[in-house]
Amino acid sequence: MSEENTNKDLLEALDSVPQVTVGSVVNGEVLAIDNDQQVVVGIENAGVEGVIPRKELSSQPVEDVRSQFKVGDKVKVVVISRIGDDKEGGSFLLSIRRLEALKVWDDLKAKFDENNDVVVNAKVTRNVKGGLVVNVDGVRGFIPASMIANHFVSNLKQYNGQEFECKIVEIVPEENRLILSHSEVVEKQQAAAREKVMSELNEGDVVEGKVARLTNFGAFVDLGGVDGLVHISEISYDRVNKVSDVLSVGQEVKVKVLKLDEERGRISLSIKQTEPQPWDQVEDKFNEGDVVEGTVKRLVDFGAFVEVMPGVEGLVHISQISHKHVDTPADVLKVGQNVQTKILNIQPEEHRLALSMKALEPEPEGNDSKKDATKKVVSDKSTDNAPEEEKGFTLGDIVGKKLD
Repeated sequence: MSEENTNKDLLEALDSVPQVTVGSVVNGEVLAIDNDQQVVVGIENAGVEGVIPRKELSSQPVEDVRSQFKVGDKVKVVVISRIGDDKEGGSFLLSIRRLEALKVWDDLKAKFDENNDVVVNAKVTRNVKGGLVVNVDGVRGFIPASMIANHFVSNLKQYNGQEFECKIVEIVPEENRLILSHSEVVEKQQAAAREKVMSELNEGDVVEGKVARLTNFGAFVDLGGVDGLVHISEISYDRVNKVSDVLSVGQEVKVKVLKLDEERGRISLSIKQTEPQPWDQVEDKFNEGDVVEGTVKRLVDFGAFVEVMPGVEGLVHISQISHKHVDTPADVLKVGQNVQTKILNIQPEEHRLALSMKALEPEPEGNDSKKDATKKVVSDKSTDNAPEEEKGFTLGDIVGKKLD
């Protein structure tokens, strides 16, 4: 064979050897598994080797590499990068996980192009500033904070490890960009649930629900996919200063439907109206003249409101606080103070209870001396013991003269 033919055959042989480049998909055979649980692969027909790190073996965690991969197994991989100098027998960094991800990207993109209303399952891997990083079948996605729920969320850590249904908002495989929205799925589910609940509920119904979240102005209660609001004033007949002092998220509660606003999708609820009305028990517990102990709840210019039982407050008018002159109730009383009062008047129908503190105090001695002084003046002016000539005209004399 001539030298020319030999060179030609050599060139043809070299041309038949596949070129291994970054990003190419190649077939290989497992040659070994090293001490770091990395799989060593011989790339088919290329005469070079590559390494698959443990984290690149699958989109799912691999607990035992040796049980899943054996020497001689055939694998398809994607080339991530070159390791070392190719001229000195360098090898390649390979990945099965990323090859699986490429297929997932292609499938997701195809579904999204066909229908923009694609919903996928996403598991939260961690929270970052501005949102949640999630895993969708091995592909990294992101849910912005504004798209997590249909209300403001301040604590993103609570979602770590949770799994959501999310709608694809944007997908760009070339940039590994997958933006998802959980709030859109929630809104759609709630709309369906709201329609169902609204059609079944009536004002005045008493139903059971679960506290979904707390706010400064009340609590939202889940009635089965739709939330109703219990305003802070409707939580208890007793005064509630802080919602979290009375309710907690997840608590089962019984509520009464006060109002249904189907047009705006709003439901007003009450917890306290499922309980006995305190004022209905007042006449059974108290009588006029009873001495009762209570707590000062509010101070106003004209007196103090004293709670004598949960949900029942009576008024101690400023004139009934003390025998002494009181400029303002705050000079004598303070909120939270326990006081004894006497019941002056009960009007349960009008939710009115008149109380007195000074009725339990002895009258000052000065008042008795004034009465004595008055009696003395009257006595001094009396004419019972005066001589006949000094008594003046009698009633008969005056009447007689008038008649004349």
